[in-house]
Amino acid sequence: MASEQRERAQAAAITPGGRPPGAAGEARAASPAERVRALFGGHRLSPAQRRIAQFLTDHLTEAAFLSITELAERVGVSQPSVTRFASSLGFSGYPALREALQPIALSAVAGAPDEGEELHRNELQSAIDAEIENLMALRRTLSDPDRIVGIGRELARSVPLTVVGLRISVSLAEYFAYAARRIHPDVRVVTRGGSVAYDGLLQAREAGGMWVLAFAMPRHAKETLAVVRAARGVGLRVALITDLALGPLVDEADEVFTAGTGSRLVFDSYAAPGVLSAGILQAMADADPERTQARLEKYEHAADQHDIFLDD
Repeated sequence: MASEQRERAQAAAITPGGRPPGAAGEARAASPAERVRALFGGHRLSPAQRRIAQFLTDHLTEAAFLSITELAERVGVSQPSVTRFASSLGFSGYPALREALQPIALSAVAGAPDEGEELHRNELQSAIDAEIENLMALRRTLSDPDRIVGIGRELARSVPLTVVGLRISVSLAEYFAYAARRIHPDVRVVTRGGSVAYDGLLQAREAGGMWVLAFAMPRHAKETLAVVRAARGVGLRVALITDLALGPLVDEADEVFTAGTGSRLVFDSYAAPGVLSAGILQAMADADPERTQARLEKYEHAADQHDIFLDD
């Protein structure tokens, strides 16, 4: 008898090749943050330049109207660094970059909720609204699912598959690994850095593994960067799920999938990274449907035999 989980996996199978039928007329409007990040995409930036880019992204509505002196002071870099940053993006100088940023900043202001609406929100509602925006941004990013389909195929083929998550990212890594074990024959988790992580990565590579899936949520730990570099050093390729668009972690990864985190409360929330993780798991299931079906059925049989779950 087909398991509920197997039926769910089949029903949710990803349709590759862009938008699904019937969605061709749906307009895709990039958010202001996405438009700003598009200016930086494909450019190799120095650490100082990455700080400038991050400041412009995080403080767009203010930063787009700062003078070169004010921007340099806010970021903590020199004025020549700002000029070189603008030039590295293909602009004639900082004034030309600022001119490109200002319409984006104005669109962000125009799209913000009015003050009266904002006054009626409490802190929890504002946090949920921010997560909804993160999910909407992820939805726009996944309008063409081909990259997700591709990485799902690669991770499914990697036996063993190593999943990395340190510090706050442990929970995401363990969730992914727990689910992936239902459809993949050998999933290993690294949740500690240092030599323990290196041993696990080396053993995975020697056993035939080709890929690591790493999670890096804020605050981003130096040991996460060290583990990613260690994975590359032993010959593994790295797919990274993070909230970052720029930085050394992004530079070290072979594939990067970005999902925003909720930061309105004392501790971050991870609605978008969780959905992105589930999407990659779906792509892995789709990559080898026969193996997926066999493993899910075997698991359901074991669950029934040992009476693991309640009858809901």
